[in-house]
Amino acid sequence: MNNDNLIEFKTPETAETFTDALTTLVRQGARQIIAQAVEAELVEFLGQYQDLKDDQGRQAVVRNGYLPERTITTGVGEVEIQLPKVRDRTQQGIKFNSSLLPPYLKRARSVEEMLPWLYLKGISTGDFAEALSALLGEQAVGLSSSTISRLKAKWQQEHQDWQQRSLQSKRYVYVWADGVYFNLRNGEDDRQCILVLIGVTDSGDKELLGMEAGFRESELTWKTLLLRLVDQGLNTAPELAIGDGALGFWKALPQVFPSTRIQRCWVHKTANVLNTLPKSQQPQAKFALQEIYTAATKAEANKAFERFVKTYELKYPKAVECLTKDRAALLAFYEFPAEHWAHIRTTNPIESTFATVRLRTDKTRGCVSATSILSLVFKLVQSAQKRWLKIRGFKRLAQVIEGVKFQDGIAVVKPDLSTSKNAA
Repeated sequence: MNNDNLIEFKTPETAETFTDALTTLVRQGARQIIAQAVEAELVEFLGQYQDLKDDQGRQAVVRNGYLPERTITTGVGEVEIQLPKVRDRTQQGIKFNSSLLPPYLKRARSVEEMLPWLYLKGISTGDFAEALSALLGEQAVGLSSSTISRLKAKWQQEHQDWQQRSLQSKRYVYVWADGVYFNLRNGEDDRQCILVLIGVTDSGDKELLGMEAGFRESELTWKTLLLRLVDQGLNTAPELAIGDGALGFWKALPQVFPSTRIQRCWVHKTANVLNTLPKSQQPQAKFALQEIYTAATKAEANKAFERFVKTYELKYPKAVECLTKDRAALLAFYEFPAEHWAHIRTTNPIESTFATVRLRTDKTRGCVSATSILSLVFKLVQSAQKRWLKIRGFKRLAQVIEGVKFQDGIAVVKPDLSTSKNAA
């Protein structure tokens, strides 16, 4: 075959050339998207002043070129941006500031979220520039060790400010409670416990409600956290609290919110019961436990409960004792709307949020200090909170607040006595 007749296809010489070309293309696309978003912001901003005129009857606020080009660090590397500016002919000091790109932003929020992840992963402050250059490009602008130290101080201050926020206008219907443990730097106590409360507002939104550092899930540390919430203005008790077997929380709760009902987490209880059984018995026992909390009515759940007791009480009394000691608390969810059962049977909102955090911190080899861990986790949870969804059937929360009784998840409507008397 004559090679002269072959069609020559131009291909990248190396994989690195291809990668560089692709990265450049992605960054160009990011720059265009940012420019379009800022342009939309500017059009909306100018629309607010379209009726404002100067002394000569001209449009008072108009475009006036661009600010000098600057670089921000994003998830796809460095992106050059140039923001538009406006001219205020009325001399009232009207300026255009992009909410997407504030005047002093040097790095995108996605990078801000990455920093605490890397720190928890085990990367020391001095190694951040090298780690981020591999992720964001060869020049990780402004991410020196001193910058990271200032960010850590900023996160700590943000957490302190958050702990002082007012809760007077807030109403939390459900709360999930759990203690999350993290490894600490060598030379300090081996494990750091962070007490976490996540609440459901009267509109159905999930929010981080409380976060306190401690070294164990003791009654005293939980009481401190609950009393802090009262001092911040949370005077109305939640209707239901969901948690695992941490005795400290259950002892502290009635001292601060005595009217709050108790629901024990079925995931934790299942794990605790199965731990008392041989592995050969665990699959069948797990299915028997699922039959209890997935029953359509409380009566059916009680039948499944008794069936489990009769099956295992002779050979495995510890498993039966572990289950039966919390019977009332395990079945409390039947007295709340059926749409909420999937949410309030377990502490899954906390577990799912901290699953990735635990995964990363289990292998930190003791690199995180006690003073840093709380603010870092706070920033990560704040980031995760933006993606939390409302609970299903959130409109039912109004009935729960009003004190409507529920039987097997269905509202019990009281008969209208006045109508009955009139009919008689």
